[in-house]
Amino acid sequence: MTKTMIFLLFVALISTNGCTVHRLDIQQGNIIKDEMVDQLKIGSSKRQVRFVMGSPLLTDPFHADRWDYVFTEQPGDKREITEYRHLSVYFEGDKLVKIVK
Repeated sequence: MTKTMIFLLFVALISTNGCTVHRLDIQQGNIIKDEMVDQLKIGSSKRQVRFVMGSPLLTDPFHADRWDYVFTEQPGDKREITEYRHLSVYFEGDKLVKIVK
């Protein structure tokens, strides 16, 4: 076999074996599970909410009474976000007054 034929055979083997780039799954933000949200009770303190949900992803300096939890997931084999969850909690003083899913 000549060098060219060996090279072409090598290229053919590589292309048929599916050499692809491996892409990792990307998860960003706070994991928001229904079990966690069910533990939130109106009247809970900010400390209790932080214990259950973790630190909020977003806190607006102009609206200190609102915390936002956001979660996105993008599998490595896709180019779009397949899961998006958003939860906002509202406080009056130190007490939880409203939960918006």
